[in-house]
Amino acid sequence: MQKIYSIIGIGIGPFNLGLAALLEPVTDVSALFFDQTDEFDWHAGLMLQNTTLQDPFMGTDLVTMADPTSRYSFLNFLKQTGRLYRFLIRHDFYMLRREYNVYCKWVASQLNSCRFSHRVTGISYEEGLYVVTVKHTHTGLVQTYYAQKLVLGTGTQPVLPAFVNREVLPGVIHSSEYLPNKPALLQKGALTIIGSGQSAAEIFYDLLPETKNGFRLHWFTRSDRFFPMEHSKLTLEISSPDYISYFHRLSAAKKAEILTTQSSLSKGINGSLIDQIYDALYEMTVGGVLLPVELRSNCELQAIAQQQDGLYTLLLKQVQQQKEFSHTAPAVLMATGYKYHTPGCIAGIEHRIRRTSDGLLNVHRNYTVDVDNNSIFVQNAETHTHGFTTPDLSLGAHRNSWIINAVAGREVYVIDERIAYQDFGVAGVTASLEQLVLS
Repeated sequence: MQKIYSIIGIGIGPFNLGLAALLEPVTDVSALFFDQTDEFDWHAGLMLQNTTLQDPFMGTDLVTMADPTSRYSFLNFLKQTGRLYRFLIRHDFYMLRREYNVYCKWVASQLNSCRFSHRVTGISYEEGLYVVTVKHTHTGLVQTYYAQKLVLGTGTQPVLPAFVNREVLPGVIHSSEYLPNKPALLQKGALTIIGSGQSAAEIFYDLLPETKNGFRLHWFTRSDRFFPMEHSKLTLEISSPDYISYFHRLSAAKKAEILTTQSSLSKGINGSLIDQIYDALYEMTVGGVLLPVELRSNCELQAIAQQQDGLYTLLLKQVQQQKEFSHTAPAVLMATGYKYHTPGCIAGIEHRIRRTSDGLLNVHRNYTVDVDNNSIFVQNAETHTHGFTTPDLSLGAHRNSWIINAVAGREVYVIDERIAYQDFGVAGVTASLEQLVLS
């Protein structure tokens, strides 16, 4: 008889990997996770030598904020690999991005529930169960699995402006492709970077030493400044479970409005990296040395065209002056972020999925999107319903606690609902001024 799993996960990024790790000791919940890649490899194109994650290790590891005693914690990884004391002496709470990737590989290698090189090709819903069809990417073997619940963790995909057609603009790449293309970019002699966030800054800083050898570096951003991520402590409470619950109860229009005001909370640059960039520029220009470097804010990219000589012409607008100008570049790197795309494999269960009037996933507070609010969970697909912290690694264990408790039908992991000192909303019915005066 075919085994029926409690839950099957599609995709094995950090969030579903954390879910698999937290589920491993839960013996009454059976789980499988599939990913079409051959191994875990997180943002391989941006594994720069010295870059760190943007939150302290306790929050960004896979399990600690749900279960500090888990053997899959980052601290245990350091202990098991002989680096715990070295990490202590390093005296820095921010783990290297490369080491985070190694840590996740270490966790994945111990979990029998994680199946790489398996592509989910289709899902249907039959007699109360989800029927998942999976194809091995090397052998071609097709198998069918059954589950009571699903969790979609296929992640976000790189975003390019609609006017960028990669087929006719081969020299225009996304920041996620940086490292494999770095040697070719250096041979071009110049690079123009578009974007205002962490990836743009990291790539600019990585290439800055090359300008000593005549490499030309241009950085344009639409924002009005090269702004830092806001990390003051009371502001960080906006990334709390308290705020998620408050935000989820707001109207869709109000949520969309609020998200437009929160760029400095999620899309800025580490303040320390901004300082490093400035200090490097200062040191490199001692004695009046002129660097082939250009930084411009308030510049919106409107179009790119390729010239007959292979160069690219960028049409930009200085948004405050409302003046258009052009810029020529042999190569362009777009640090334009990522966006969630619904995986094609769920077309067969579309009738089970709730959507908003504009076609977005209608995500319930418990991270479900199915019509019954209890069987299809999503990871990193709910920014429009749960707020800017959706892709934040530090909230992964919190979301996974919700999912595990729902799947198990009991409290497996205690969910911290109230952690902020501040209140985000007003409870109950608001009295009118006239009622208050009369009372």
